[in-house]
Amino acid sequence: MTHSALSPEPFVILGMPRTGTHYLEALLNEHPNVLSNGELLNTYDTNWPDKDRLLRSDRELLELAYLRFPRRSDKKVTHVGCKINEPQFIERPGFFDELAHWPGLKVIFLYRRNTLESLRSLEQARQSRQWLKFTSDDDAAPPPRVKLPIASCEAYFNAADDFHVRVEQSFASASLVEIEYERLLSEPAACLETIWDFLGAPSLQHSGRAILQRQEWRPLDETVENFDALRRHFADGPYARFFEIDDEFVSKG
Repeated sequence: MTHSALSPEPFVILGMPRTGTHYLEALLNEHPNVLSNGELLNTYDTNWPDKDRLLRSDRELLELAYLRFPRRSDKKVTHVGCKINEPQFIERPGFFDELAHWPGLKVIFLYRRNTLESLRSLEQARQSRQWLKFTSDDDAAPPPRVKLPIASCEAYFNAADDFHVRVEQSFASASLVEIEYERLLSEPAACLETIWDFLGAPSLQHSGRAILQRQEWRPLDETVENFDALRRHFADGPYARFFEIDDEFVSKG
């Protein structure tokens, strides 16, 4: 099947795990002409009624995402997307290249200023099995403290850097916009204006409603049990900056 000029314009949200992709998708889906259908490569994502879709070829999956996507009756969709986290490409080695060749694709890349916070949040979610926090969950217990092996940190930091480089090298600058997680939290309206302009969607005033909440507000040295040992190990390398505690940012959340 070929890409039709009448089809909605395609986009994808890319990022490492725990970089705010769910939050951004919820914000984008407030737009009456924008529809993002969750994690295309996640078997358990409820946005997709076809539970056997991952048995399809890479090309067929992308056709499902951009040409035969689940529709919502309350929207006139002009821009359709999905989101994919870096580890999901590892499970399907050829999928990234297939994605990069999809006609007219625009890429929203989310990243965290501190990759250690992304890994800390990922391990907390794995242990607690609480992947999202909704506004109604204000009384929920804080995430557990975690211990992060040095080897796991090194592998994750390298994977995040490699993924960022791969995305920047695979997509033209006009087809790529990069959004910092911390700025998305503090200035969602400004980030959304950047994205609407990038996608070519009509501007929409941010409602201010927050369906999803950040789960962890405590600093790294209070939530990573072996933080000091990790800081000593990475002190003389390129990742030493991840262990600098920014008291001003912590106080603001």
